[in-house]
Amino acid sequence: ISPLIKRITAGNGSVFTGPGTNTYLVGNDNVTVIDPGPAMEEHIEAILRASKNIKQILVTHTHPDHSPGVRLLKKELDIPAYGMITSSSKNQDRTFHPERILLDGELLKENEYSLEVIHTPGHASNHLCFFLEEEKFLFTGDHIMSGSTVVIGPPDGNMKQYIESLEKLKNYDAEKLAPGHGDVMEGLDQIADWIIDHRLKREKKVFDALKVVSRGTPDSLVEKVYDDVDSSLFPIAKASLLAHLIKLEEDKLIVKEGEEYVWEGVS
Repeated sequence: ISPLIKRITAGNGSVFTGPGTNTYLVGNDNVTVIDPGPAMEEHIEAILRASKNIKQILVTHTHPDHSPGVRLLKKELDIPAYGMITSSSKNQDRTFHPERILLDGELLKENEYSLEVIHTPGHASNHLCFFLEEEKFLFTGDHIMSGSTVVIGPPDGNMKQYIESLEKLKNYDAEKLAPGHGDVMEGLDQIADWIIDHRLKREKKVFDALKVVSRGTPDSLVEKVYDDVDSSLFPIAKASLLAHLIKLEEDKLIVKEGEEYVWEGVS
């Protein structure tokens, strides 16, 4: 997809992964693999065929469609893998044992290129994006996907942090976005602003629905808040609905009583 970047898409397409998980190979002489994807032998074989100069592995986050391939790739190559593990993400992929935990803002330098590590919690607490300065490419993992909004699933997912991380990415002069799912995109600021606006509009629907019924849970509110999506997607939508409720509670606009969330106007 560029002089420095190759993309290989895993054959794990689904309602969650779209066409499949994208693995990126950055560089020509010393190659960095970003997200080896799921533990699929055929996908790892495709990565190995694509380059004989793989030096290291980077992981955006440890969901099962992004990091389990690390173990299979390291069985074939004696190379290090890097990523982040947090207290709430440590059990997501127990096969992932990074040689080193990456830090927000650090620069990984090679002769041909450099990759800046950007911690972007929200979809996952350990989510990282990587900025390729030489080609103004931003590898967005699941923080920004093509063709779909991102599920924010507590307790590891956090809606407030997700929106804050989108604002953080706008500080980078990325010309193109290379997502974990879907095609390359352009217009970082416009995309980030659209997602933030979409999330805040959904948040208002949550608040307005709760105001009408006084109290509720994701189960009782999902039909009202997600009346614009097919009911088959309600089980997925309830995760992001819970994240919105938690954010509204953090913003002190609603309170939680037992398992229910309550509009503050209720006496």
